[in-house]
Amino acid sequence: MSRILVSALIFLVTGIAGGAQAAQSGGQGTAGAAAPVTIETARELAGRGRLDQAMAQLDQLAAQTPEPAGAERLRGIIDYQREQFTEAIAAFSKAAAQDPNDRESIEMRGVSLFRLGQIQAAIPFLEQAKAKVQSANIDPDYVLALCYADVQRYDDSRHAFARQFGFVPDSPEAYLLAGRMFLRRELRDEAGAEASKALGLNPTLPLAHELLGEVALSRGDVPGAVREFEAERKLNPLNADLYSRLGDAYLRSGANDSAQQALDRAVLLNPYSTEPFILLGETFLKLKQPIQALHYLDHAERMDPSNYVTHNLLGQAYRAVGQVAAANREFRTVVDLQHQNDPKPAEK
Repeated sequence: MSRILVSALIFLVTGIAGGAQAAQSGGQGTAGAAAPVTIETARELAGRGRLDQAMAQLDQLAAQTPEPAGAERLRGIIDYQREQFTEAIAAFSKAAAQDPNDRESIEMRGVSLFRLGQIQAAIPFLEQAKAKVQSANIDPDYVLALCYADVQRYDDSRHAFARQFGFVPDSPEAYLLAGRMFLRRELRDEAGAEASKALGLNPTLPLAHELLGEVALSRGDVPGAVREFEAERKLNPLNADLYSRLGDAYLRSGANDSAQQALDRAVLLNPYSTEPFILLGETFLKLKQPIQALHYLDHAERMDPSNYVTHNLLGQAYRAVGQVAAANREFRTVVDLQHQNDPKPAEK
């Protein structure tokens, strides 16, 4: 979520900077004279990441009467980038009061409220921005859909998600999309209901059974997950991610041979994903074949050295073949990776 919103912010800041090429000299005018402070120079500084200098210029502009248009919106964008959401809301509110047609400020006020967890308060501003400008960018739609989901307005949420993808609001695709997004929000019951409605409208819709399988797996219903994944396989037999999930489900059910077969297919279809290699390593450990496990786990470790699950399984595999020193090294790596973001003593 944060990454999506930050991307929108970067777009806004860099877009604002685009019209300020005349200020690229770094704020210097004629020899011995300071360049005049304008909204364009502040935008240029913000666009180059010099936020403190930009804010200093915005403070000077705020003392002018009237305050230049766009100054408060830029202040809000900078506050938002710094994750100072309360200050951002105040700036966006002032910007919208100065210009009631300032769509970006209305949108960003709603987004900032959302980031503060004030869901109900965010919705009217996001709705207002959408009502004023039909071609609003994707991020406010996404945030609005999440807000609706969090307040259990699931139909509205589905419609907002559908707008992003150009789907008919109550189409099978819209139900499936909403179900996928709801599962990300850990709304398992709602995700399952949306996927079931999608299949009711289109029984051959790809990815719907896969989503139902993921919902079942999240509930611990392994047999149900296997049934749904197998149903998806009949509709979508070249889906690499499906075979990886099917292998995981078989592995959890103790059907190790079936897990191996599914995961082999996942690797053949997509050799660039680490997940099936890790699961194959786990499968061969359960099949009492640690040498084979090492083959797949070494490959997974080369692809992603920072995955502690891989190192934990490597430790088990090395221990199974009697390489105690290598096993202990891997287990130490697991601990290091799990605590690499812990604060240092001086930071506590």
